This record gives sequence, C-alpha cells and structure tokens, in this order.
Amino acid sequence: MASDFPSFTDQELARQTQAGSLAAFEELVYRYEGRIYRFVVNMCGNGTDAREVTQDTFVRAFQAIEQFDPQRSFAPWLFTIARRKCLDLYRAARHPVDEQAPELVDEDDPAQLLARQEERQGLWGLARRNLPKPQFQALWLKYSEEMSVVEIAQVLGKTQAHVKVLLFRARRALGRELSAAQGSGLPSAAAVCRAASNRETRAAPSIVEGRRGSVGCAIGCSGALVGSGPGGAKKGPL
Repeated sequence: MASDFPSFTDQELARQTQAGSLAAFEELVYRYEGRIYRFVVNMCGNGTDAREVTQDTFVRAFQAIEQFDPQRSFAPWLFTIARRKCLDLYRAARHPVDEQAPELVDEDDPAQLLARQEERQGLWGLARRNLPKPQFQALWLKYSEEMSVVEIAQVLGKTQAHVKVLLFRARRALGRELSAAQGSGLPSAAAVCRAASNRETRAAPSIVEGRRGSVGCAIGCSGALVGSGPGGAKKGPL
C-alpha cells in the first residue's frame, strides 16, 4: 500500500477511489474494517454474520462510491451502509428488526470467546443487555465512534431531536443499571477501558490481507457515559 496514503483524509481517499484507485479504497478498508465490524457484531449478535455483513458493507461502498459527496464526512455514509446491510440480513432471516440480538458470538473463535467474557464484565456489555437496540446504537456511535448528533441521525435515519432523546434515555437507563450494580463486582471504568482496547485489537477481522483494523478505547468512565440528564456526558453537548 502506498506509503503516502496514511496522511490522506478519508475524503481525499474517497476522491481517489472515485478516480479509479483501488489502493485508496484498500486504505479506507484498513481504517474502517475494525470499526464497522464492532458496530455490526452488536447488531447481528454473532461473529459469522458480522464478518459477512462487514464484507458486504465494503463491497457496497465500493460499488456506490460515486454517490459519496467528498465535501461531507465519510464515516456516517459508511456506517449508514453497514446498518442497512444488517437490516437486510434480519429481513432475509425473517427476524424482527427490533428483536433483542443474542449475546453469543462465534463459538469456534477463541478471540471472540474472550471478547464475550470481557464484554459481560464491562459497561458496554451492561448497555447491550439492558438497552433497546436503537438506544444502544445511538450510544455506541456517540461514545465509541465519537459521532455528532447530526452524523448519528444520518446513520440511524432519525431526526436530531429523536437522537437526543435516545441518548438521554440510554444514559439515564444505564445510570440506573450502574447504580444497581454497585458492590456487585463491576470492574472499574479504567479496567474496562483497557480490556476493551485489548479486546478490540484481537477481535476485529481483517478484510485486506495482512492488515488489521484500527482500534480505540470504546468505553470512557461511567461519568463520561452516564449522567442524571442530557448534560451527563463529557464528550460535548448534544
């Protein structure tokens, strides 16, 4: 892969892809494959489906790259495709879209087994088990992907006001769950954060041969995720 690509913005890479550069698109895959996989696996509920949907997402993105406006952010556009592919999977399997996704992942993948064990102990595991899917997705995009309300609305196909309500209700509900979990062995936020970072480096599948997806800490402290109202998050105003 060309050494100068890492210094390019996503929009610049998208422009080069539109001009016919496969190498530029491979760089986009490298940047986003892990992030898309982690988002998708929380919707699909198992690693096998998540890997398939992740690959389908990038295939569709490449096919539709001419439709992307380089003046806009690339991430919301790509995550919108990923979410639609997840919905297509559920429709094809005749699963209700709002059905609670099973927590089990690919039983044959040791990395996924470890990820599942750590997730059960972490804040994201708690959120996934207790929040309705739209609230969880909004929370994930806000704090794991650090998207703005405008970008989240684009991905979820909802109004900005609806997204703000989802985030408020998610933080309030998660706050109640955290309060109930006090004294029951829930690990510290710092430990959860470290575990999440380590887990994500192992769990994300690689689509471009020989490359791994980029990772970041998916979880802040409880104060960064939960508050008594809309102002409870530290990532910035809604």
